[in-house]
Amino acid sequence: MPSSNKAYLVMMQLTDETGTGAIVDLGSGWGNFVLRIAKRCPQRKIVGYELSFLPWLTSTCLKKLLGLKNLTLHRQDFYQADLSSASVLVCYLFPQAMEKISHKLQVEEQSSVGFVISNNFALPSWQPCKTMQLNDFYKSPVYLYKISKAGT
Repeated sequence: MPSSNKAYLVMMQLTDETGTGAIVDLGSGWGNFVLRIAKRCPQRKIVGYELSFLPWLTSTCLKKLLGLKNLTLHRQDFYQADLSSASVLVCYLFPQAMEKISHKLQVEEQSSVGFVISNNFALPSWQPCKTMQLNDFYKSPVYLYKISKAGT
């Protein structure tokens, strides 16, 4: 399910607080976030992972159409992907998926992930360093986590 436009804007704003490293979207879907952030931050490496064929194909075509050379799109399960070069993980995933991401962050020793930005769903066992409430009907939260190996 795609994020709202308000969520995209807040997530892009939060990436400004994450340095200059690679941004990886876990479940990039139709490309709504990765295309925008690649266009907004041409100096940063942007990576998207999507399993579903049609959304991946659509975002791949749009990437080529827009000439976004800093964007790489993979049709792959991000749980199986090597995320060690990611500086920032961005996601809008259901609670069980967030548990898997939390576990992956705790066990991968070579990971350079410094931040996680999550739309709507908290990252279990971690405390956000910032939470922004969207001005929508549900007052949906967007979380920014600074990742340390201790998980706090």
